[in-house]
Amino acid sequence: MRSFGHAFRGLALLLQTQPNARIHAVATVLVLTAGFAIGISLVEWALIVLAISGVWAAEAINTSIEFLVDLVSPDHHPLAGKAKDVAAGAVLVAAIGSAFIGGLVFGPYVATMFQQ
Repeated sequence: MRSFGHAFRGLALLLQTQPNARIHAVATVLVLTAGFAIGISLVEWALIVLAISGVWAAEAINTSIEFLVDLVSPDHHPLAGKAKDVAAGAVLVAAIGSAFIGGLVFGPYVATMFQQ
């Protein structure tokens, strides 16, 4: 049970300290709301949940890498900057992939709405 407490504290820290995590939170709420409103299929839900969890996991790993790098290299170091940049790039890849999944899932529904 303590492990869950640590994990939830970590998620709270993520939301408290990372502006991008708050953007992800808003996007998550919007996508979930749209999914319920449109009535997407079970398979589409699976894709959306996978995309959302992938972005959140990448953001959490990125933040933990940033914290760790700041601990071991408080002064600017080129390798520390590279580590942070690569971790941020991983979040970008996850976010772009999620946007594509969102387009594939929601695109046909939006297209149908405009055809009527």
